[in-house]
Amino acid sequence: MQTATIFYLVFALLLSISVAFFQYYYKVTNKPKVTSLLFVSKTLSLFLLILLLINPTIENTVLENEKPVLSILVDNSKSIAFFKEGNSVSEIVTNLSNSGNLITKFSLSDFSFGKNLQVLDSLSFLENETNITNAIVEVNELNKDKIAPIILITDGNQTIGAAYEFLNTKQPVYPIIIGDTTKYVDVKITQLNVNKYSYLQNKFPVEVLLNYDGNEAVTTQFSIFNNGKTIFRENISFSLDKKSATISANLTSTKEGLQYYTASISTLKNEKNIKNNSKSFSVEVIDEQTKVLILSSVLHPDIGALKKSIESNKQRSVDVFMVDNFKGQIEDYKLIILNQVNAKFNTVLSLINQQNSNYLMISGVNTDWNFINKQQLGFTKNAINQLENYGATYNEGFLTFLQEDIGFNNFPPLKDKFGEISISKEHQTLVYQNINGVQTKQPLLSIFEVNNQKSAVLFGEGIWKWRAASFLNSNSFEEFDSFTSGLVQYLASNKKRNRLEVRAENFYPANSTIHISAFYTDKNYQFDARASLEITITNSETKEVTKIPFSLIHNSYQVEIENLPSGAYSYTVNVLGQDIKNDGRFVITDYQIEEQFTNANVNKLEQLAAKSGGKVFYKNQVDDLTKELLDNESFYTVQKSSVKQQNLIDWKWILFFIISLLTAEWFIRKYNGKI
Repeated sequence: MQTATIFYLVFALLLSISVAFFQYYYKVTNKPKVTSLLFVSKTLSLFLLILLLINPTIENTVLENEKPVLSILVDNSKSIAFFKEGNSVSEIVTNLSNSGNLITKFSLSDFSFGKNLQVLDSLSFLENETNITNAIVEVNELNKDKIAPIILITDGNQTIGAAYEFLNTKQPVYPIIIGDTTKYVDVKITQLNVNKYSYLQNKFPVEVLLNYDGNEAVTTQFSIFNNGKTIFRENISFSLDKKSATISANLTSTKEGLQYYTASISTLKNEKNIKNNSKSFSVEVIDEQTKVLILSSVLHPDIGALKKSIESNKQRSVDVFMVDNFKGQIEDYKLIILNQVNAKFNTVLSLINQQNSNYLMISGVNTDWNFINKQQLGFTKNAINQLENYGATYNEGFLTFLQEDIGFNNFPPLKDKFGEISISKEHQTLVYQNINGVQTKQPLLSIFEVNNQKSAVLFGEGIWKWRAASFLNSNSFEEFDSFTSGLVQYLASNKKRNRLEVRAENFYPANSTIHISAFYTDKNYQFDARASLEITITNSETKEVTKIPFSLIHNSYQVEIENLPSGAYSYTVNVLGQDIKNDGRFVITDYQIEEQFTNANVNKLEQLAAKSGGKVFYKNQVDDLTKELLDNESFYTVQKSSVKQQNLIDWKWILFFIISLLTAEWFIRKYNGKI
């Protein structure tokens, strides 16, 4: 007990005696026989009351024995079932968990893992992914600052996560290797690279990485199929010295829309696992044959620069006419570029307004702003006959389409008549005017979209200088041509902006969780969190329909779908209560990543054990593992002492005693006429 506590107790006793003495003896002349009893009762009740407030404690040293922790990590993925080792694994876990000797020496903790680590409840061997690294790291974190060896029951085949064989772990790992350790001849598709999009009648590259496990020289055939037809074929040879090959194929996009392909390599003799011999992929073929018309009132270098830049995309062609000489039909073109507009464009502008055609207008020295201001195009300029050079300032808040800053701020200035620009319709500005180094909020390039008509205005001539400056900066026209390509692609597209956008993959592996997200906006194209969305999924073969509501997570609607069988599916996402929907389709393949292995990965597990200070065992060596753990003197019980504060009094009984004393005192005083 601390000295201060003893002082408080002595002070409390003296104070209690003093108060009782003052009440029953100090200047009291008539002292009946019960006075002594009342004095003792008052002293004791006051002392106990103060004692409750002091609440004295004493320190008690407690000794505890802390056993080392033995963590048993069990691979619960489908590869265990694929190797038909489920019963063996369950039996091993039961033997280890019920071992009396291990229970005596260790504190056992059982876990299962696939993609994530979980406390072991039951084993299903249905996990679609395996992350050995994550399981070991989480157990190490859980048993930090403890002696905690790990038993890892697995085939060693990891599908996600960092390479576990290089993991730095303070705890020794004892792998029990499950699965077939025999080396079989095997050829497989390890990786397939392809762009998601291609233009119609264009060639698109497919790169495939093939791997071979075996010692003998073999020859096999690699093929790519589309709609059951072989569209690419090549013979491949492997040997002891040549274990891999990379195939590059250039396929032609012959049909618009989402196209499905299958890459396959022929089966070798005595090959055990043939599920890794094929892989499916898809390419969305876009028909973007775009004709662009340039009409100008004057000859200008901008015309040639724009034509070259736009036609750098082979899917686009540009026709150039002086406005006086144009006799064609503007409906033959997806985009009209109007350069240096004046009264000669009166007929063309009337046709553009009548047909709601998309256009890009470029103003400059020869532009007649008085004529343009009368056309009610949604923008005007109070121009005077004085010229001004306008530098460019990139607007980072531009959202209409994705456009990176290609160095607009460093481009040469454009030239136009001086004057204030007024815009009366909805717009977004990509580049603002910069006059002699002073940034303004006046637009240099603005984008409009009203009533399904898209348009843009570049308030200045000399864009050919931008293309030249971009080449000097990057030694290529690619950045500038990409800028014009994005602008033309947006303006030439008649596709209406959707209020409901859905993001889904074209392919999902078998038994994987299907993630689909949706983004829904109000009429002002602002995210709307008030809606209720539902997805309807239809199996293309069985016509079975599944309906699932979306959940609102942050600023998107999301849904997760599980346990759909392999096959082709179509889906429709509906906004309930609104006539708004979005359709799509996806395919669930037979490809299961956990079934792509032919044997256990002994080498990596041996590396892990050696690096961590453990040792490798096989499924028939569980007794040897148990003996190793029991005989290892580095796994010892630690005795720890801890100081605990223990209360000297039980406040409930003390409080009851205080009430009893005060009650007795009151009745005695009442009986003797003291109250």
